[in-house]
Amino acid sequence: MAETIILAQSSEHTSEAATAAEHGAAAAGHAADAAGHAAEAAGHGTFPPFDPSTYPSQLLWLVITFGVFYYLMSKMIIPRIGGIIEDRRDRIANDLAEAERLKNETDAAIASYEQALAEARQKAHAIAQETREKFTAEIEAKRAEIDADLAEKAAAAEKRIGEVRAAAMADVGAIAGDAAEAIVAKLAGPATRDAIDAAVKSALDR
Repeated sequence: MAETIILAQSSEHTSEAATAAEHGAAAAGHAADAAGHAAEAAGHGTFPPFDPSTYPSQLLWLVITFGVFYYLMSKMIIPRIGGIIEDRRDRIANDLAEAERLKNETDAAIASYEQALAEARQKAHAIAQETREKFTAEIEAKRAEIDADLAEKAAAAEKRIGEVRAAAMADVGAIAGDAAEAIVAKLAGPATRDAIDAAVKSALDR
């Protein structure tokens, strides 16, 4: 009985092994067919990227390449570009601040120069006005001095002329009296000196 069971089990195992061998042979046949189809496709000259059998590997390498590229971009390239942009932004901001500072200094210098120029013009105008007034006062004083001197000299000249005229008139009166006395003596006879002088004076006063 036991031997019968063992034989039956051996038969079952043998049949299973035969079935497995048949499946293996079928799989090998399919693999050979696939290889034949691949060889046939290769023989037809199909471009590998367009070969559907390479799509999985292509997708895998695409994912790997994209991951590596993304890692490089996010960890190295983008931070470096960001740093360069930030440095350039800081440099531009510093340049703008420096330009603004220089502009403010220039405006302050121009304002100071204009103020100094206005003060210099005002001071020059004040000096010119003071000098003009000083010269005017000196000229007026000199003119007054000259006028006073001329008036004094004119008065002295008038006085001298009056004296000369008086002396001349006295001499003329004496000469005229002598002449009149001589004429009267010849024409009408002797006459008094007082009467002749009175007549001459009356004639000169006219």
